Amino acid sequence: MSTDHPLPEAHWFRNAAPYIHAHRGRTFVIAFTGEAIQGPTFPHLIHDIALLGSLGIQLVLVHGARPQIEATLAQRGLNLRYVNGLRVTDDAALFCVKQAIGAVRVEIEALLSMGLPNSPMAGAQVRVAAGNFITARPLGVREGVDYCHTGEVRKVDIEAIRQRLNSGAIVLLSPLGYSLTGEVFNLSAEEVATVSAIALGADKLIFIGTGLPAAAPSPLPRELNPQEAEQLLRSTSELPDELVCHLQSAIHACRSRVPRVHIIDQHLDGALLMELFSRDGIGTLVTAIAFEDTRRAMIEDVGGILELIAPLEERGLLVRRSRERLEMEIHHFTVMERDGTIIGCAALYPFPEEKIGELACLVVHPDYRQSGRATALLTGIEKAAKQQGLSRLCVLTTQTAHWFRERGFEPSSLEALPENKRALYNYQRNSKVFVKSL
Repeated sequence: MSTDHPLPEAHWFRNAAPYIHAHRGRTFVIAFTGEAIQGPTFPHLIHDIALLGSLGIQLVLVHGARPQIEATLAQRGLNLRYVNGLRVTDDAALFCVKQAIGAVRVEIEALLSMGLPNSPMAGAQVRVAAGNFITARPLGVREGVDYCHTGEVRKVDIEAIRQRLNSGAIVLLSPLGYSLTGEVFNLSAEEVATVSAIALGADKLIFIGTGLPAAAPSPLPRELNPQEAEQLLRSTSELPDELVCHLQSAIHACRSRVPRVHIIDQHLDGALLMELFSRDGIGTLVTAIAFEDTRRAMIEDVGGILELIAPLEERGLLVRRSRERLEMEIHHFTVMERDGTIIGCAALYPFPEEKIGELACLVVHPDYRQSGRATALLTGIEKAAKQQGLSRLCVLTTQTAHWFRERGFEPSSLEALPENKRALYNYQRNSKVFVKSL
């Protein structure tokens, strides 16, 4: 049996190929909560992390341990006290903190060491490096409260971490820090991950946490810049504390030159791979870099435009354009680029003597139709036409007449076309003419 359509697995892998190349040699800091470690899909997450390492990505893992610490305290009849949202770690609590974090770290190292035949980790041979990479200092006494062994990050030993990464190891950081006086401090895993990502100049900081509750009134946006993330925090009071911390850390990291911060729900098995190896991901991206941009086309965009318009040319919806012709006319095109991929294009061919322009080759990728992007491209073309002193815009179409009518184009005759365009009219296609005054 043969088919013209690739199998879903092959299609996904082909689409992932650009990201595989783009991520190779990059540094990612991945933080996951103690709740994620307790979850049923955590071994799968470790398998996915090992896969990232095999693809040449340098990985720094930061684990939380809150539920494990609380369980260890409960066994001893103790509770971790919070004042003003900060933990107070006395001597008894510190003993439990060290015990719980040590057990968690050993569990993670054991999972990364798996290599049984017929398992996802077969032949992986992952090396894990852990150590005293974090220097900490005490929070001290604040508003009369002594936080004892609760601390904050003072310094990250970047040189030592880089040495381990360059040797091919995965670096594992625990939420503990050490002082020059030999003391141990209980730290926030969120802070360890954020400060480490900034100090390393990481390409990505990834938080894997509990996400929004199922009863949340609306999902978290897929993309935010730091300003939008701040606005979300100001305007929304229903966000869980953990998610608030993730967003606050993301804002700080982005403004400290970490290009992209991803927030992923730990309950979605395979979410890490989907976030990193698909164009739209599955979590929330916080970035100060424009993820999607509309701009004038360049000669380097020819291949992407050809790939975008080819299916419509095959169906006869567009006039065929050769690569040579497109290269010659590329200065007429506007493209919409999303994460390095051309997802939309449109062309404006001006006829200044007659003060009219032709709108042509307006295409949006099937994954992004019904999203307003075609209208945005049209708006951009209309603006460019006005800037060039044109007073009307014409278009030839065979199957999208209603779409143009809904956006102010009126049916017209061949005589409304510029003289040069009218002379090239293809009577076999029998395209309808529409004109819009600007």
